[in-house]
Amino acid sequence: MTISVFDLFTVGIGPSSSHTVGPMRAAASFAELIGERVDEVASLEVDVFGSLAATGRGHGTFDAILLGLEGVQSDLVEPDEIVERTERMRSTGCIRLADAKEIAFGIDDLRQRPLTILERHPNALELRALAAGGEEIAHETYYSVGGGFVVSATEDAALAAGGEAGAGADARGGDSAGTGSDAGAAAGAGTGSDAGGAAGAGNSASDPSAMAQPADGTSPAGTSAAGSGEAGSGEAGSGEAGGVPFPFETAAELLEICRREDLQIWEVMLANEKASRDEDEIRRGLLHIYSVMDQCTMNSLDRSGYLPGGLKVRRRAHDWFLRLKAEDPGKNPKYYQEWVNLIALAVNEENASGGRVVTAPTNGAAGIIPAVLYYALNYVTEVVEGGQAARADAIVRFLLTAGAIGVLYKERASISGAEVGCQGEVGSASSMAAGGLAEVLGCSVQQVENAAEIAMEHNLGLTCDPIAGLVQVPCIERNAIASGKAINAAKMALWGDGEHRVSLDEVIATMRATGADMSDKYKETALGGLAVNVVEC
Repeated sequence: MTISVFDLFTVGIGPSSSHTVGPMRAAASFAELIGERVDEVASLEVDVFGSLAATGRGHGTFDAILLGLEGVQSDLVEPDEIVERTERMRSTGCIRLADAKEIAFGIDDLRQRPLTILERHPNALELRALAAGGEEIAHETYYSVGGGFVVSATEDAALAAGGEAGAGADARGGDSAGTGSDAGAAAGAGTGSDAGGAAGAGNSASDPSAMAQPADGTSPAGTSAAGSGEAGSGEAGSGEAGGVPFPFETAAELLEICRREDLQIWEVMLANEKASRDEDEIRRGLLHIYSVMDQCTMNSLDRSGYLPGGLKVRRRAHDWFLRLKAEDPGKNPKYYQEWVNLIALAVNEENASGGRVVTAPTNGAAGIIPAVLYYALNYVTEVVEGGQAARADAIVRFLLTAGAIGVLYKERASISGAEVGCQGEVGSASSMAAGGLAEVLGCSVQQVENAAEIAMEHNLGLTCDPIAGLVQVPCIERNAIASGKAINAAKMALWGDGEHRVSLDEVIATMRATGADMSDKYKETALGGLAVNVVEC
């Protein structure tokens, strides 16, 4: 196991991890590849293949590529900067390659090839930088394999030859471990958060707009990654520290480690993370990830009107929040589903508008982990009554458990909608969330595995058919529904004894096989399903 929890939970921008964050990282990597020869570049050639081309306009893929070529990093850029840069590029018809040299290049210069599928993955782009005389300065092909993970053809070839390429084929997953006061947003002095913030010991968690803030008053969303340098550096992943103490590739192996070592799943994941970071840094990083989730919710609750893109999808989270505050000021448990729905909708509306989100494990499924974690922090008695320390501990245990389950999907199947449909995105996130909640509910290792299995079993076959290629319909509501499934799965597992007929490994294998059998029409191409049966305007 070389995938870190900080590879699966990364800070980025919407609306898509595979179609926005991944292409931006790929293009930024290419700008770095050009290096000191940037002044020699006279022209660029960029081919965009498969699903990236088919739904790129709705996903913001083409702008993301241009931004990446300017050297923009997805985990550091602010939404306002994106707007400023894209407006400038459109008005001038030029980009600033590596933020150093102006070159005439725009969206219309991208060669879109939606019907050409490269063998490695349907999300691919090929980039060339040429000198004035036609000499090739740099050339690389990149694959955006889901969740913001990017692999280059050169890395693939090196791995195939037995060489080393960073932290494995998916080294450019990024790393969003936070440092210092940004982690204090979830664990230190601050206000309580109805979205589940761990801040403010003794404060009421009654209002999602009262989000946790860092001790120094700065926004956690604006902090940079720690411990790994810039995203795309290839320095993320626990395997680089010379191996982990408890490697696993299957749920059966994970369960055996837990049995042999008398550990919970989150403790196994923590031990593996400690191969490359100390425990305090891990905790700070996870609490930082949560604080960004909180901030994302807060940002969304402040917005009303319509989402961008032409479908005229109305934002609902703002109005729902006002209604819930009026109808449920005391947090009556009978309203838990409404609050969970609210958080899921809020996060995904923010994602759909290109805002800052936590990829968990993809942007299209980014609302599920925060929504189910909200339930854990606000409706599990031991957490609610345990104060600040219990809330922070629940966040860490939840995210490490969810991360361990996410590793299984990333290693054994896929989290890419373009590869296996939405079962790989929403299904994986629902399974991860169910396992995380089961841990917080006090389930045994076997019950946690059962919860994760139940959630995926009932997301099998889920297609990825976004209308107009936008991460809006059915994506936003689907996150809320899958959050409810995750909670139900965890509760069903809690009422059982861990014995069950279908194993998590079997359901992961089934998901992979189902994705392989699924028509490409239902794999994020906007060529089937709702995408062709619903009129866009």
